[in-house]
Amino acid sequence: MDTDVIVVGAGPTGLLLACELALAGVRTHVVERRTEPQQDSRALTLHPRSLELMDLRGLAPRFLELGRTVPGWHFAALDTPLDFAALDSRHPYTLFLAQARTEALLAERAHELGVRIHRGHTLTGLRQNEDGVETQVRGPAGDPRLVRAAYLVGCDGGRSLVRQAAGIDFPGTDETLTGVLGDFATVGADPAALATARDAGVLAVPLEGGLTRFVYIDPERMRTPARVPVTLDEFRTGLVRICGSDFGVDRPHWLSRFGNATRLAAAYRSGRVLLAGDAAHIHFPAAGQGLNTGLQDAMNLGWKLAAEVRGWAPPGLLDSYHAERHPVGRAVTENTEVQTLLAELPLVTRYRRPAAALRGLFEELLGMPEVNRRLADQVSALDTAYPSACPGADPLIGRRMPDIGLSTTDPAGSDATRVYELLHQGGFVLLRLTHARDPHSRAYEAPAAGRGPRISDVTARAAEEHPELDGVREVLVRPDGHVAWATRSADADLRRTGRARALAAWTTRASAP
Repeated sequence: MDTDVIVVGAGPTGLLLACELALAGVRTHVVERRTEPQQDSRALTLHPRSLELMDLRGLAPRFLELGRTVPGWHFAALDTPLDFAALDSRHPYTLFLAQARTEALLAERAHELGVRIHRGHTLTGLRQNEDGVETQVRGPAGDPRLVRAAYLVGCDGGRSLVRQAAGIDFPGTDETLTGVLGDFATVGADPAALATARDAGVLAVPLEGGLTRFVYIDPERMRTPARVPVTLDEFRTGLVRICGSDFGVDRPHWLSRFGNATRLAAAYRSGRVLLAGDAAHIHFPAAGQGLNTGLQDAMNLGWKLAAEVRGWAPPGLLDSYHAERHPVGRAVTENTEVQTLLAELPLVTRYRRPAAALRGLFEELLGMPEVNRRLADQVSALDTAYPSACPGADPLIGRRMPDIGLSTTDPAGSDATRVYELLHQGGFVLLRLTHARDPHSRAYEAPAAGRGPRISDVTARAAEEHPELDGVREVLVRPDGHVAWATRSADADLRRTGRARALAAWTTRASAP
């Protein structure tokens, strides 16, 4: 099983990372301790940026076919929702889709790309040197094996064995608060009664398969350690205490307790070992940001690690994974800590009056479109922007590329496309833009093939206007959909010089194919 990259963990983060590596021609094996795919789903949602990532690879229709879209989401379980419908995205909604479904879809894609998933295999140790990583893996029969790879990535959750074996610190705060969730096959209440549960701060949502999920924090049990199992009697008692009814819940499919321990890995990379997803950051599941942040880690890391393995990465490219994603992890953990505080304070007797006033203030603020938009951008991850190393660089650099429509000069528009369709193969796109109002628009050109990093050189007319792209003439789009370089200069020589520098900085090439 010696290979280029070993990914430890077949959750959503590990599977998407494996897909990205395989798409770039990297031999990838996934090691997973579970013998069967996960059936229970702690996470239930995909946010707008995660759906955009799937769109970047042509996978969005698979997810949308199985999920259910809703136009908003919540912040700290406040009554005023975040308005995702107002966001600048082709996917301005939350997609309700069980984590088990997300994993199944990504595993299906991984198999299509030739990824080997070794279930029932557990990492027991690792050792790295300048040439690679040696891992000790125990198989289903208990047989130990020594596996070598150029790199190893830990996507193995909050208790990551990879992180521990690599000696990466995991600073943060211990658990001080827990909540419970339960998926029930039987609920004796009608929808109107369930609305009273939501009014009392209990999440009650229908799941596929006829299940209903309840999630709540019980003031009398919120200091119970997460390791303590949840019983049906405890769950019913908590519902009665909070809502006055247990809503006839019975036949539990899954009961679980979760806590607010919040930690962020000191480093996302240690030599040839890297971390992504919950192995790099854990927090209270406020607003469902954990799974989504992990997917975004995987998309950022995938092409960079592939470049390192394939030999075309410029110096420092792989280190930029930590530089770009660690601040995002910190922002997400801080965001969830704020939401947890807003949810916890009303449950503590001595804080109930000021906590009610604080939540009221936030409700008022969320009613302001500009505040709502800012928090929606944060939770949806559409505001993620990576810093540019160049002073005075175009403000578009580091931001996600808008998925504008592109068209030819053909009045019928038979060759019309959009930016994200150009990124399905996981390469760079050098987009030379003309705008709809430009009478000298040039026709769309098919992406050119080339060796090394895939760079599609495309000239197209913008079929729609976008404020961030006003005056932009050329854009180099990274495989993860973020902008590597952009220029608004009308000087052809300046554009040529800037283009050459950007291509060399990101791909070691000085020109597109």
